[in-house]
Amino acid sequence: MRYELFYWPSIQGRGEFVRLALEQAGAEYIDVARRSEASGMGVSALMRWLEDDTVVCPPFAPPYLKAGKLVIGQTANILLFLGARHRLAPKDEAGRLWTHQLQLTIADLVSEVHESHHPIASRLYYEDQRQAARRRAADLRTQRLPKYLGYFERILERNPHASGYLSGKTLTYADLSMFQVIMGLRYAFPHAMIGLTAGHPRLEALRVRIAALPRIAAYLASKRRLRFSQQGIFRHYPELDAPRAKPRARR
Repeated sequence: MRYELFYWPSIQGRGEFVRLALEQAGAEYIDVARRSEASGMGVSALMRWLEDDTVVCPPFAPPYLKAGKLVIGQTANILLFLGARHRLAPKDEAGRLWTHQLQLTIADLVSEVHESHHPIASRLYYEDQRQAARRRAADLRTQRLPKYLGYFERILERNPHASGYLSGKTLTYADLSMFQVIMGLRYAFPHAMIGLTAGHPRLEALRVRIAALPRIAAYLASKRRLRFSQQGIFRHYPELDAPRAKPRARR
């Protein structure tokens, strides 16, 4: 099956979690909004699904995935679908639900990261909420990130299969999503992540392991992988990061 992925063409955003799963699966897919308008695709094709009043079950917002006659919205929902079909989720029901639960927790974390630079309203510019963002980002760095990352570190430690993955014996889409989150946090909060990385060695080992997967490594090196930017979920504003650690004085 050839999939059609609908997401904004110039940012990683939530669509990147789906792209990583598709790339690791070796699935054939079209990134619709990145194709030309002349071919009947582009952003216009994306918007048609959102604005067409005849669509009975329309997606609320991108990303959404067209798979045959199915149109599936919401990142975690798309990954639940792909995971079962491309060996990116456990075979048993309990394992699939657990992986989905982890993905939903990742989604909560992603939302909090976005709100660190847009704490008042998404429609406002960052400059319109800079002071509120400083307070929200400080809480994210010192309270929320340690709580979330500590949770996932413990999940890796407690996996009864001792596989080094979050769920079950083998790689799942939750591991790919965790990789994306850590990469995004390293971009957005490089100084804060120095200490957080040191305190969560299993998560860092997972990041390195995912980056070395042949298909993921090829994707990361390709033009298909967009760079992090100030328009995405993970944004780097120096004033929202932790202060740079001072070098220790030599004795």
